[in-house]
Amino acid sequence: MSAPPAVVLLSGGLDSSTCLALAARDGFEVSALSFRYGQRHTSELDAAARIAAGAGVARHVLIDIDLGSVGGSALTDDTIEVPKGRDAAAMSADIPVTYVPARNTVFLSFALAWAEVLGSSDLFIGVNALDYSGYPDCRPEFIAAYETMANLATRAGVEGRRLTIHTPLLELTKAEIIALGTGLGIDYSETISCYEADDAGLACGECDACVLRRKGFADAGITDPTRYRGGA
Repeated sequence: MSAPPAVVLLSGGLDSSTCLALAARDGFEVSALSFRYGQRHTSELDAAARIAAGAGVARHVLIDIDLGSVGGSALTDDTIEVPKGRDAAAMSADIPVTYVPARNTVFLSFALAWAEVLGSSDLFIGVNALDYSGYPDCRPEFIAAYETMANLATRAGVEGRRLTIHTPLLELTKAEIIALGTGLGIDYSETISCYEADDAGLACGECDACVLRRKGFADAGITDPTRYRGGA
């Protein structure tokens, strides 16, 4: 019996790379989907390509969308400063400027379309509701609502092929995610989480993503393999 196809959203970061490894572990034939959406740096896309190739995915597609033309986020507008040096309490106090308006809604829409073409009933996304930076589209309520919509809005859903959005990292801490991925053999030095990584993929070490990532490795008791600028 052939492996069932699944579409995995792959940014090149720690969480999405772990999600991809979990989909493969669970017996799916993985198709990875990445986006050039107007983000400040594209070194994460180089990481996504390396990770997809190393994982031996069935196919890896990169889609261009210009969310930068919409603006409203520090990740797509270089006139908005990326917050640095914040603690976890400050990160969760409000929705941060690094939130990209409707990004996961847009990404899942493309994944949903591709899943229909591939005959897939399974989408994977590495959202996390515990160690997250206040993003509304990483919450379980959003995923549940989107899955309901997906089954109403697609030919597959109408014809009885139920679509499922898998969120295996949803209720895990960053430390638990790292421990899980390490056990699966993921080389996290290949992943890029930083909001301001340079062209070489070196992380700033100070943005929210870097702070959460550092803390995750420390809490997991695993050496942080991230390449930071200046060796920080």
